[in-house]
Amino acid sequence: MLRGINPKISSGFVTLLYAARGVRAFGDGFAVILLPAYLSAIGFDPVSIGLIATCALLGSSLITLGTGLIGGRFDPRSLMIAGAVLMLLTGLAIPNFERFIFIAFVAAIGTLNPSSSDVGFLVPLEHAMLASGASDAQRTRAFARYSFIGAMASAAGALFAAVPEFLPARGLSQLDALRAMFYFYAFLGLAGAAIYWMLPAMKPSAEEKRVPLGPSKGIVFKLAILFSVDSFAGGLVVQSLLALWLFEKFDLSLSAAAVFFFWTSVLSAFSYPVAVHAARRFGLVNTMVFTHIPSSLFLIVAALSNSLPIVLGLLLLRSALSQMDVPTRTSYVMAVVTPAERPAAASFTTVPRSLAASLSPALAGMLLATPFPGLPLVLCGVFKIGYDIALLYAFRHIKPPEERTD
Repeated sequence: MLRGINPKISSGFVTLLYAARGVRAFGDGFAVILLPAYLSAIGFDPVSIGLIATCALLGSSLITLGTGLIGGRFDPRSLMIAGAVLMLLTGLAIPNFERFIFIAFVAAIGTLNPSSSDVGFLVPLEHAMLASGASDAQRTRAFARYSFIGAMASAAGALFAAVPEFLPARGLSQLDALRAMFYFYAFLGLAGAAIYWMLPAMKPSAEEKRVPLGPSKGIVFKLAILFSVDSFAGGLVVQSLLALWLFEKFDLSLSAAAVFFFWTSVLSAFSYPVAVHAARRFGLVNTMVFTHIPSSLFLIVAALSNSLPIVLGLLLLRSALSQMDVPTRTSYVMAVVTPAERPAAASFTTVPRSLAASLSPALAGMLLATPFPGLPLVLCGVFKIGYDIALLYAFRHIKPPEERTD
């Protein structure tokens, strides 16, 4: 366990982690919708936008991998402050570049998140810290609260994405209004740094410095491979590209998209407490699998429909189920490894997921330009169902401590 943290008085730093998660999620909530709108406004086509999304996810993966390999030697608080400063710099850089090569570079080294999932090197650090302060019985609930706060903040951010439609009435052009939103994103990075600054300094134990992965290596690698399949599928329908699909196929307005993604985030948020109760009754793996499969079927049917109300309804139903595996998945990973392996396990299961997800947006961008632009949604659903079946087969007998009866 990280030195300097007393589990009996950990509620203070856990609250700070929740607050930091909320700030980041609020920024991601509007940036994920405004990014494709901004890039379209400065002349980028779907293929270029898909490539930029790939650069963002790929760069995030490589930075997270580096953090997993060497991060155990450093104070996590310092790394988190560095991540928040990077968010600040990203928000300042994006509005000042219009050439593809520069925006792709900023996306690769910055904190732009084109997906609805929480990605970046801050994630495994926060996950390991949360797990260190929670008992086996409370671990899933702690991650559900973390995810709930993130989803609700993301929902508020999505609603905030409608602001650029009203700023032109105050004298700003639409493009300047979009740029102003990214400057506000930079301000949120500064707020995040201030929150992380209030965390106590934490020195990793000698065991954490010495052993990235030990006895749980085989389990972690199997999970990483399966999670990669799931993330590759999810990368085909990252939220920025889903917004772009709705903009182009149904001519959805920015304000309508903001309201829609607000409700998708709200539904996802309220699915997390449900996931906790389902996991207690049916187990973590069963909860992951049997909520995921119906959500994938909803996505496939949505891709085949030409009715906007039906499509939005199906996507909302998907949102109510598709994220229930988020707190359960994280809790499961933290449960089946030793405490000393948790930071490395979090990184080694996050990085392959991010790498796999980084490959598919570029492909999805090209598929959006085909005569059947709903093809990325269909492929996403099919791959995810395959992942769910494989996960159930491979891990149905590996129980976390709270589910063991022996």
